[in-house]
Amino acid sequence: MNWLNSEAFVLLDQHIKWSDMIGNVIGLIGLAFGWRRSIWSWPVQFLSGVVLFAAFATAHLSGSAGKQIVVMVVAGYGWWQWNRGRGQAQDGGIAVRFATWRERAYLVAGAVAGTLAVGGLFTAYPALSWDPWPDAYVFVGTIVAMYAQARGMVEFWFAWLLVDLVGVPLNFANGFAFSGFVYVVYGALVLWGLRDWWLRSRRNTRPLLKGAPA
Repeated sequence: MNWLNSEAFVLLDQHIKWSDMIGNVIGLIGLAFGWRRSIWSWPVQFLSGVVLFAAFATAHLSGSAGKQIVVMVVAGYGWWQWNRGRGQAQDGGIAVRFATWRERAYLVAGAVAGTLAVGGLFTAYPALSWDPWPDAYVFVGTIVAMYAQARGMVEFWFAWLLVDLVGVPLNFANGFAFSGFVYVVYGALVLWGLRDWWLRSRRNTRPLLKGAPA
């Protein structure tokens, strides 16, 4: 398996690793499935997590490596959650919605508290991470984003955008250039997916016809 962390090629003076490239291409496919509200988004994201865990674990990025463990765990939860909710939307797919204000408050509070806790841990134990605060932010932000996706919340796309703002420079700074390059495509998919889920959430929350059961 050593070949996974070997150099695949050089792009714009950046050395691209096999693990970085393969894991992120699989992740792109998983995100595309998520945009389509396909149940296959979850096993594909699980596989991406396995490959990227191998990559980050060798780069002294405990937050990013730990993030992949969370990706795999939440992928299992998302698979279960979406299986329960299949057929709820008018087109027979997964119903999506905007979070309530209370849910948004919980997501934000969890992200802030989690980042402070994990960042503090990484700062207290430098051996865990060379970039403690951005690493913690990416780690916790990924948990929040994937949980929101599993619950069918449109806000999951916003969460991914916020994670990418820090994740892209972190990846470049630590030698994972392909991750940085591919997030340009991620950004386009996120915006496209956000628009699609936004429109679907409006259709899913249409007022019931007068006289119909609530």
